[in-house]
Amino acid sequence: MKRSTKRIMTTHAGSLARPKDLLEMMDAKLRGKPYDQEAYANRIRGAVAEMVRQQVECGVDIVTDGEQSKPSFNAYLVERLTGIEPVASSEERIAARMKTDEARAFPEYYEKYFAEHMCGVGPNLPVACTGPITYKGQQAVQTDIENLRAAFNGLSPEEVFMPAIAPGFFSNQYYRTEEEFQYALAEALRVEYLAIVDAGFILQIDDPSLTRLYRTEPSLTVAERVRDAEIYIEALNHALRGIPEAKIRYHTCYGINEGPRVFDIPLKDIIGLMLKVNAEAISFEAANPRHEHEWRLWENIKLPAGKILIPGVITHCSNIVEHPELVAERIIRYAKLVGRENVIGGSDCGFSSQATFTPEIHPTVVWAKFKAMAEGAKIATKQLWS
Repeated sequence: MKRSTKRIMTTHAGSLARPKDLLEMMDAKLRGKPYDQEAYANRIRGAVAEMVRQQVECGVDIVTDGEQSKPSFNAYLVERLTGIEPVASSEERIAARMKTDEARAFPEYYEKYFAEHMCGVGPNLPVACTGPITYKGQQAVQTDIENLRAAFNGLSPEEVFMPAIAPGFFSNQYYRTEEEFQYALAEALRVEYLAIVDAGFILQIDDPSLTRLYRTEPSLTVAERVRDAEIYIEALNHALRGIPEAKIRYHTCYGINEGPRVFDIPLKDIIGLMLKVNAEAISFEAANPRHEHEWRLWENIKLPAGKILIPGVITHCSNIVEHPELVAERIIRYAKLVGRENVIGGSDCGFSSQATFTPEIHPTVVWAKFKAMAEGAKIATKQLWS
């Protein structure tokens, strides 16, 4: 994995809004309606090329496919795993989300929020493990790989990554224990992880599961929650075994974009677990108002040798475009604490983790944010290398 040895490099968390015509075809497919399969495949390929080109033109150094083929960062696995299927209605899914501490504290806000932002393409039903898990998505991941490779025609990004979901996100209705379920899921997902690395790309593990697992049972003590989360991290590392850490970056987030977010787990409570993941780089939320102050943790935490930080220097939960000077300040804070070569500027999370006709951040704003991030990285570079 390339480091910021001569200048501060930039990247982002992965997901980008899908074009409207692609969304229409994806919606038809997921609802079992007639659609032109060849036209759909060609549109995905074209959308990937568009996303890569725009990332490069905006000054992003480490690019990806924007997850253009996926209905969401996690739901794509319904087509790639056996034993995973819908188990409830979309209404039941929203009802379950309304039981969280966050939603109970702000019910009026989240009733409106979930109604507007949990309705992506297709039925968008909650899924669970209902049978033995195996990986069957070999052709699908190879198609994603081929589309991303084809997108580099005439372009020369510094590096390329591809996201894949971490084990543990789905609920278990089949395996005897949660640990057995997590290891079965990890073993299946390992096939996808290996395919991405074997293709020559950096593997990004997308993981809202760590923060979700950590807060599922508020009645548990911190020590008990840490124990459960450590089992989960062990399962993830089982899936990553044998893959060089230099080929892996780990991204964690909180599963909420715009919102009060007063129940987000503090970074100080999970940073130790994040650093146990067998990944060279860790990507995390650091630009939004609930987490920007957490840069100070690195005044007392020593970054392990070989690790890279990818803090969010632009946020995914506001349509305000960050000023490049502010982006530079955020980068410099981290660089002064952990070393400039160990910092890559990133985004808090994906800008369209779910394929939807109404992304929270308008696509044109995303490109402006990327340009601001690239400009901020240049400003930071000038100060850090002067």
